[in-house]
Amino acid sequence: MALAQLTPAERDTALAALPHWALSEDSLAITRTLKFADFAEAFGFMARVAIMAEKADHHPEWFNVYNRVEIRLTTHDAGGLSQRDVALATVIDGFAT
Repeated sequence: MALAQLTPAERDTALAALPHWALSEDSLAITRTLKFADFAEAFGFMARVAIMAEKADHHPEWFNVYNRVEIRLTTHDAGGLSQRDVALATVIDGFAT
C-alpha cells in the first residue's frame, strides 16, 4: 500500500494540532527549530528521536549546530507531507518539552 500525501484540508488540520511546526515554502514538508542549553542536550534529544524514527522506519532530515536542531519532515514515497510526518512530529514534540 502506497503512502498518501495529505490533502490540503488534512494538512491544515494536522498543522493546527502542531503549533510549533511550520509548513515549508514548497508545502511538501513541515519544519521546526529547537534550541537547547548546550550541545549535549541537543545531541541527547536527537538520539531519542533517532531511536523512535528507526522504529517507525521514518527518518527526519535534520541539521545540528551546537545547541540548535533544525528538523524537516516529509515523506518522499508520498511526494510530500503524510500522516507519518504528523506522527513523528507528535513524538518529537513530546521529547522537546
